[in-house]
Amino acid sequence: MEMPNTSPPTVTLEALEAKYAVAERTSAANYAFYLGATNDNLDVVRALDPTAAAGIKVFMGSSTGNMLVDDEKTLAAIFRDAPVILTTHCESTPRIQQRLKAAIERYGRDIPITEHPNIRDAEACYLSSSKAVELAREHDAQLHVLHLTTEREMALFEPGPVAGKSITAEVCAHHLYFCSDDYAEKGNLIKCNPAVKTRADRDALRAALKSGRIDIIATDHAPHTREEKASEDYVVAPAGLPLVQDALLSVMELVHDGLLTLPEIVVKTAHNPAVRFNVRERGFLREGYHADLVILDDRAETHVRRETVLSRCGWSPFEGSRFRSRIDSTFVNGHLAWHNGALVEHDRASRLAFDRQSRY
Repeated sequence: MEMPNTSPPTVTLEALEAKYAVAERTSAANYAFYLGATNDNLDVVRALDPTAAAGIKVFMGSSTGNMLVDDEKTLAAIFRDAPVILTTHCESTPRIQQRLKAAIERYGRDIPITEHPNIRDAEACYLSSSKAVELAREHDAQLHVLHLTTEREMALFEPGPVAGKSITAEVCAHHLYFCSDDYAEKGNLIKCNPAVKTRADRDALRAALKSGRIDIIATDHAPHTREEKASEDYVVAPAGLPLVQDALLSVMELVHDGLLTLPEIVVKTAHNPAVRFNVRERGFLREGYHADLVILDDRAETHVRRETVLSRCGWSPFEGSRFRSRIDSTFVNGHLAWHNGALVEHDRASRLAFDRQSRY
């Protein structure tokens, strides 16, 4: 389910359908797309068929792309009128701008990457995510808060099973794996928005998975080139990581460390996304469901090296990692798509279908 901050941005119904047309011709994986909300496309948001998109993405903090929704009246109207689940990127842009200005005054253009989690700090996240939860409650909206990063934010969400919740939470694989200690080695390669934060924050995210405060594990795939990431200018270096290829193996490390069980990983990566987004006949091993399967060897290792990276950007933030699992095979709609370290050509990928009604 791909985000709308692409080129061109997916902020019209025509752009949304154009993406589906491209995916139908070229995608090796099953697919769906988000419609993006802006300060001036409220009519488009209201007109969306609830079955036509994964959801509506609202950037309540500026990130990659120019889709910040910062008009208070528009934001309230989106939460009030959206016909489908809202997913939010939550960071306070005024707070970030204030912190960035202070960093520039201190360091000039030589801001060290270790300042990234201080510029995009826990307070910036909480100010925005608490606002999203407040709006969702006020307008009885379906809300899913994306890529949470802080211990403080966990108090905003209720523990327990995802079924029946109207406000849910998500964490990304890289925020479960990396912490601020890793900036010294990884530098800009783990610069992302929201920022990778402290070890205590990472531990709180892991605990929230166990308690059910966080419902879904996902990725925030953003494949900037290595050359772009290599900029010595903090402001210029883009935020975002290529993550899809190694996400599952990185999460499996939590199983090997005894922090989560394999069934809990299945719930957070397969069952809960299907339930929360009303995906038809997927996410479970059930008769009559599409056979989207992965065969995982938890007794074999995977060493992440530059030459094994499949993303066109040509690098991975996990380079140098040795995971204690290996993906043997992947099936898309029952057809082999990956086996023994190589992609298998196939034409069986399909558009995800959603069982929904407006304001479900």
